[in-house]
Amino acid sequence: MNNLSVIEVLQQTKALQNGHFVLSSGKHSREYVQCQKVLQYPNHGLAFARMLCTKFQGLKINVVIGPALGAVHFELFLAIVLYEANNNVRGLFAEKVRKDNETVFELRRGQELNPGDNVLIVEDVVTTGNSALKIYELVKSFKANPVAVASIIDRTPDVTKFPIPFYSLLQLTLEAYEPGNCPLCAQNLALVKPGSSV
Repeated sequence: MNNLSVIEVLQQTKALQNGHFVLSSGKHSREYVQCQKVLQYPNHGLAFARMLCTKFQGLKINVVIGPALGAVHFELFLAIVLYEANNNVRGLFAEKVRKDNETVFELRRGQELNPGDNVLIVEDVVTTGNSALKIYELVKSFKANPVAVASIIDRTPDVTKFPIPFYSLLQLTLEAYEPGNCPLCAQNLALVKPGSSV
């Protein structure tokens, strides 16, 4: 698969959507990528994971972690592919909780990180990078080693987001508008908030 075929899969599964959307940043956009439309199909999820894993060969990853709900399938697809090469890989997901008037991520349901684990942080789409940064802090709190961030889509390729390497399958620069200066609002198009935000 190349970038063109990644886009083709996004289009075929109707993951690349047009309308009037509010992003996790609060900005508005004409386009939105709903990766769960792709990840419901294991063949696509595994194909994307195999493509992405070629970008960080040599990293000794033994844990893959992503935020629920955004990467809740993709972290497992990546863990499966990495497990095929080294059967000492686990896939975890972190859940949002409110603490001291702030949203943070926690490991629940018996999931755990160990000091010294080499951890790949996974997202489906990176727009602001906030969720992945919060997962980064969670990983560090366990004295584990965050070694890289990976995503299917990078919506902000011009921004350096992370203190560790960042890999993506596809960079999409989709136009976004401040709510007070949004031409879609001016057209009175219905506003949809399709994803979850931290």
